[in-house]
Amino acid sequence: MLSGAFRPFFLLATAWAAIAVPVWLAAWAHGYSLRGPLPALFWHGHEMVFGFGMAAVAGFLLTAIPNWTGRMPLRGMPLALLALLWLAGRIAMLVPGAALLDLAFPVALIGVVARELIAGRSWRNLPMLVALALLFSGNVMVHLHALGIAYVAPDGIRLGIATLCMLIALVGGRIVPSFTRNWLAKARGAALPAPESAFDRIVLLVTLLALGTWVATPQSEPAAWLLLASGIALAARLSRWRGLSTVREPLLFILHVGYGWLALGLVLLGFDPGSAAALHALTVGAIGTMTLAVMTRASLGHTGRPLVADHATVAIYGLVTLAALLRVLSPLFGNQAVLATSLAGIAWSAAFATFALHYGSFLIGVRPSHEKTA
Repeated sequence: MLSGAFRPFFLLATAWAAIAVPVWLAAWAHGYSLRGPLPALFWHGHEMVFGFGMAAVAGFLLTAIPNWTGRMPLRGMPLALLALLWLAGRIAMLVPGAALLDLAFPVALIGVVARELIAGRSWRNLPMLVALALLFSGNVMVHLHALGIAYVAPDGIRLGIATLCMLIALVGGRIVPSFTRNWLAKARGAALPAPESAFDRIVLLVTLLALGTWVATPQSEPAAWLLLASGIALAARLSRWRGLSTVREPLLFILHVGYGWLALGLVLLGFDPGSAAALHALTVGAIGTMTLAVMTRASLGHTGRPLVADHATVAIYGLVTLAALLRVLSPLFGNQAVLATSLAGIAWSAAFATFALHYGSFLIGVRPSHEKTA
């Protein structure tokens, strides 16, 4: 369980994603009162971004960093303590007067990642440290709101969402075409994804500018136009990666679907910066789908199992896609919007609970002799 960061953090992230959304639905639809320092809406946003999202990022980064640096992975007691800090934060956010304990985990994670990247001279991956710092800043803003110092919780949550979306644009832009190229190369005569070029770097720059402007001035006209341009540019980038050729390989195709949600979400947000549908295209669609896509593939690969999507994995992908579609389309259901939103929440929880139950059996298990260490 403590031989690699993906084990505890993927399991914790998915278990919390499955639990926290029903808690939010109980508060939103049925008036259940949360005891923590935040109103239910802000608690929901905080826990999805800085609870679930941060755990998924930690599992990915701490598993990938040994490949980037050549150093040994974090494991054993230090890993256990880091996971316990995350868990303490989730409890603290529901206990009056204890919420600031939640900040201990991101501080510790930043320290570990900084140490590893600097010691391994992995300068190319320093943007990951910047992303963690931004996530920490967004989290602090939510806590300032909870303390009554500055009413900036929406800004902090928006900064967190923008940071996670930028990570998808950046890291997804590495792994999606790379994995697709490796798979298509086995099929003789198959056209391969376009190689990285100046076009990709321009798209990332436009996306960074669009998300930054949205964080700073979400309702402004420049933000709307930049978001539209970014979404269209990301869609054009995605079209160069031969996604339709991977339909028969769910482990690959879902990566393209997740990136597609990012492009669609930014376009929708450009049309209506205050739209809950657009926001959930980014969160449920892009972040939820890409998180599960990466976690399923990494969990299989790093435990020495074949990279094959079994029936449970396909069900996970189908459920999170259903959740995203229902949540984005829920405003169109009129008087049944609450029902559609509730069904979206059920599908979301079912997707992550299925991962926790199905993949948990070997995430918790003893590492086989052929398992990779990073």
